[in-house]
Amino acid sequence: MLKSLKDYSPVELRHLIREGKYTKPTSGLASGYTQANLVILPRELAYDFLLFTQRNPAPCPVLEVSDAGSRKLKEFAQDIDLANDFPKYRIYREGKLDEEVTSVESFWRNDLVSFVIGCSFSFESELIAAGIEVRNITQQVNVPMFNTNIPLKEAGRFHGNMVVSMRPIPEKQVIKAVKVTAAMPKVHGAPIQIGHPEHIGIKDLQKPDYGDAVEIKHGEVPVFWPCGVTPQNVIMQIKPSFVITHAPGHMLITDVKNTSLKYE
Repeated sequence: MLKSLKDYSPVELRHLIREGKYTKPTSGLASGYTQANLVILPRELAYDFLLFTQRNPAPCPVLEVSDAGSRKLKEFAQDIDLANDFPKYRIYREGKLDEEVTSVESFWRNDLVSFVIGCSFSFESELIAAGIEVRNITQQVNVPMFNTNIPLKEAGRFHGNMVVSMRPIPEKQVIKAVKVTAAMPKVHGAPIQIGHPEHIGIKDLQKPDYGDAVEIKHGEVPVFWPCGVTPQNVIMQIKPSFVITHAPGHMLITDVKNTSLKYE
C-alpha cells in the first residue's frame, strides 16, 4: 500500500521534490516540522538584506544563512540541495518575475548567498493541534496572501511594505490562535491585524495577491500574519539585477521540529 504524502518524512519529501515528482504547495506536509521561505541573492546585496531582516523580524525571521556559493545548510537540514529542494522557484531580473521553475541548478553562481526564512506553514500544525481549523489545508489550496500598506524599516537599498497571510478563525478561538502563534516568533509569531483588512490596505479578501481565496464562514474573523513573501515584494521595489526566491506556498521542509522554535 502506498504511503500518503502526509506520512513522508522531511528528507523523503525533499527527495521527492528534488526528483521533480512533487511541485505543489507544501502546506499540511510533514506535520510538526519547520517549513521555510527562501531568498537567494548576490553576495554584494547580502549584508544589506541581512540588516533588513534584522530590522523587520516579524515578516523576515531568518532561520539560517548559507555560505556564499553553497547549496547546503548546517543547522536546519542535512541531505539538502537548495537549488532543487523547493517545489517551485521564481527568478527575478531587474525586479520583474522572469521565470518560475522547479530547479535553479542551471542558474547557480559562486557568489550567491541563500537566506532561509521562517514560514507560517510551521505554525499551522500547532493551530490544528490546538483544535483550530486551518481553512487552506481543509480546502487543499494555497494560503491567501496580500500586499499591505504596512511600511517596513529600510536597510541599504531594501525598502517596501509587508505582505501578510490570512486565515479565517472562529471569533471564539481568536485569542487561542494568537497565543499559539505568539509562542513561535521564528515563524512570524503573533498576528499583525485581526478583523479589519481595510486598515492595512486590503480591499477584497476573495482576491489575494498571492495564493488562493478561501471560504470565510459566518462567525469567523479574518486574521492576518506577517508573511515570508514580503522579500519578494521588496525585491520588486528595488529592482536588483538577479534574485531567486521560492514560489509562494512552495516551501522547504526542514529537519527541525516546530517545538524547538517555541518559547517555553
